[in-house]
Amino acid sequence: MAFGRRTSIFLPAPPPANNPAGPERRQMGHATQRLIDAGVLPQDTRLPENILPQENHAPAHAEVLAFDQAPEALPVPVDASYTHVETIKNQIQPQLMDRLDFSVASTLPRAELARQLDGLVNEIVLEDRLQINAREQRNLVTSLLNDMLGFGPLERLLADEKVTDIMVNGAFQVYAERAGKLELTNVRFRDDAHVMNIATRIVTRIGRRVDESSPLCDARLPDGSRVNIIIPPLAIDGPTISIRKFSKRKITLDIMAEQGNLSPNMATVLKIAGRARLNILISGGTGSGKTTLLNAISRTIDHGERIVTIEDAAELQLQQPHVVRLETRPSSLEGGGEVSMRDLVKNSLRMRPDRIILGEVRGEEAMDMLQAMNTGHEGSLGTIHANRPREALTRLENMIGLAGINLPSKAVRTQISSALDMIVQVSRMRDGVRRITNITEVLGMEGDVIITQELFVFEVENEDADGKLTGHFHSSGLRPACMPKAAYFGLDKPLYEAMQ
Repeated sequence: MAFGRRTSIFLPAPPPANNPAGPERRQMGHATQRLIDAGVLPQDTRLPENILPQENHAPAHAEVLAFDQAPEALPVPVDASYTHVETIKNQIQPQLMDRLDFSVASTLPRAELARQLDGLVNEIVLEDRLQINAREQRNLVTSLLNDMLGFGPLERLLADEKVTDIMVNGAFQVYAERAGKLELTNVRFRDDAHVMNIATRIVTRIGRRVDESSPLCDARLPDGSRVNIIIPPLAIDGPTISIRKFSKRKITLDIMAEQGNLSPNMATVLKIAGRARLNILISGGTGSGKTTLLNAISRTIDHGERIVTIEDAAELQLQQPHVVRLETRPSSLEGGGEVSMRDLVKNSLRMRPDRIILGEVRGEEAMDMLQAMNTGHEGSLGTIHANRPREALTRLENMIGLAGINLPSKAVRTQISSALDMIVQVSRMRDGVRRITNITEVLGMEGDVIITQELFVFEVENEDADGKLTGHFHSSGLRPACMPKAAYFGLDKPLYEAMQ
């Protein structure tokens, strides 16, 4: 297969070595011959002449044109042929690397690289008489391109819209979450070094590192999906990658109501809460959908407002035009240069924000967030890990203690009750469905206790034959304390109707 001198990514194939066994031995293919020379296969190993039908050898150039699309536009289902394709890839990859000119390959667009790669793969398949059909060959080229340009074996799962979480536990165990349930996939890496290569590729895109001196790292993918990486010696069984995928479908409160995550009346109340500039804290466990709900509520923010977002790894997907995104920075190798969440919250107060949104409140920055809510930055949002609204208030109180400010408990609780207007509790229930279980208002103080009232509660009633929980979202019918704020924005009447 001939290419131009400066546009071909391939080096000339090495000439066949002197072979005492004659032409018959050369016909077995380079890969098989190397296995015989290494003593893996017996000397009399022969491959049948008709091991692969000739019609499967030709590169399907019309099909290869699809490689011009981004890899996520080419979802490849995890089927039984995947293991066979990966076996073939491992067999031909050494020959491919020998013939590849990386200096040229790095300059070519994806479509041209795919066409040339398909041609060389076809040559190697013919030489080694490998049993692979046209569809598997296309998948093989896609897999090679993913290793060269993307995130390797993970591209298959990243392309699957049904997958919400990906968990890599070493090279040979990859789990995925679909419909709230974990399942073991047949996606595999070559070895731990392959996993480390992909992990390094992920973190270097955002200027971070993961190595023995810094074995923990939070990062993000180009689409905003959250990534956590932990490697040996802390991860005993090999490098571990956890990916929280963000759906390409924009989730709104109306869509969540259609899916049964909350009732239409609850969606209306949350829309009004976002529009009326209430300070909202979203509480929930790991993987319960806090960030998704935060993104949905943020869609109600007026496009004329200036928003500052603060996160460990930027993942919020706000739709407003005037958004300033801030991200923390870990310390350098020398131990300096760290920029914490608290530093960013303090700095954001000097940036003239209308609203401040914290991706997650987890430490001493809680004090600065509450002070911001109490000093004119109404309508701020944040998330926190807690199992119930009352526990969220307790966690906030504990976090303020981490700031090193010696205040009486009553003063801390007064600060919390005056800053927060609403707590929204979201939960991933045992049937895998994420539901908003509580919408709770913070009313103020009575003695030393923060007073709250429930506006909505999800009550489980039964379980159907498929294991899905059934129940209903119950309205308390109480008059919301935020009614005056809603009236200021002309939203008191729809709020009253939604509570009936």
